[in-house]
Amino acid sequence: MKRISKGWLVTMAGLGLNLALGVLYAWSMFAKQLTESVDAGGFGWSRTTATLPYTCAIAFFAVMMIPAGRFQDRFGPRVVATVGAVLCGVGLMVASLGAPDRMWPVILGFGVLAGTGIGLGYAAATPAAVKWFGAQKKGLITGIVVAGFGLAPVYIAPLSRHLLATQGVQGAFLTFGIVFLLVAGLAAQFLVNPPPSAPSGAAPASAASTSTSAAPQPSPSPLSADRTWRQMLRTPTFWSLYVQYACGATAGLMIIGHVAKIVSAQSGGAIQAGFLFVALLAVFNATGRVVGGVVSDIIGRVGAMIIVFVLQATTLFFFDQFTSMVPFLFGAALVGFNYGACLSLFPATAADYWGTRNLGLNYGILFTAWGVGGVFGPTLAGAIADATGSYAAAYQVAGGLLMFAAILAMVSHIHLSFHLPQKQLVITFGRRGAAD
Repeated sequence: MKRISKGWLVTMAGLGLNLALGVLYAWSMFAKQLTESVDAGGFGWSRTTATLPYTCAIAFFAVMMIPAGRFQDRFGPRVVATVGAVLCGVGLMVASLGAPDRMWPVILGFGVLAGTGIGLGYAAATPAAVKWFGAQKKGLITGIVVAGFGLAPVYIAPLSRHLLATQGVQGAFLTFGIVFLLVAGLAAQFLVNPPPSAPSGAAPASAASTSTSAAPQPSPSPLSADRTWRQMLRTPTFWSLYVQYACGATAGLMIIGHVAKIVSAQSGGAIQAGFLFVALLAVFNATGRVVGGVVSDIIGRVGAMIIVFVLQATTLFFFDQFTSMVPFLFGAALVGFNYGACLSLFPATAADYWGTRNLGLNYGILFTAWGVGGVFGPTLAGAIADATGSYAAAYQVAGGLLMFAAILAMVSHIHLSFHLPQKQLVITFGRRGAAD
């Protein structure tokens, strides 16, 4: 009971840390203000220019996940998360030095420093929490921890709107920097791994069936042993998941990074409550992370991924038709939910395939796919909108990539069906209880 209680404390600390680091998802509010004229309190930047700090932050966030994962596995999550909190807070303070004719502080502060800090903190939170619990809760615990990152804009969006209106862009960055330095730094102190003497709670998913079977077991499969990053990279499954993750991130981050501007543009300026849609995306982003994790524990990761990809693609194919409040609300909710589900499905899948011993580094490498999509998606949307005055073509490209991801997921499942014992296959695409 003491172990379980400590595990939940670590999980809540990870949730709290991500609630602070989730400032990344509120960039849409800053981007909209940055594109306003100087007389209106903005910097007069183009949409493509206003996307650069956000895109840079995503790139550093994703790339940093690799060394952060290794540091987390080696030095523990508390140290890594604390450094991340400091860099994020200081980075936002540096961004406050930006001006209409001075872009570098925003790119350096928000893009490089805060992006690096977010990567360090995010890499430390999930593996630390997952290691305290059994395999049957991987999806749930992962979903809860990463839900904080998605839920953050619920409070950050209206707070950003208030600070931007009362303190301007520079004041808003400075205030966020000070507050997040303190909050994230405090939450980081509670992130610890289980004692080395205690067996990892996130044991391989096939352990139960192995212990009850008298028959000799086959050699370790992708679902039955801890794997190093080198072993992981040699599997076709990794590269399939990598492409799927990049496609899912492209679609979700495209909308998240531009939603305030999208709503204003497609409604002809009739809807200016961009913060409302940022917050709505956040609520369903967080909900999708928890629900996606729980559902994948029941029906399997692959089945959940296919549902998410197809539903997200369908939404985007019709997104350019949304011009009024109700369709926008419905569309933003679906985009947020499906994108959020991806953020719990992929780390849980990495733990299923390659174990938890090296999960920090292994998932860090896989997470760079999120960075690829995060750089490509918002940049593509901004460039297309600047060139054509519409986001329509960007939606169609993202929808096509999602359908491709769904096909890859199905092909991957078929491939596994020919290479894994039936009980292990059930873990991937069926009810976990049948495998247990």
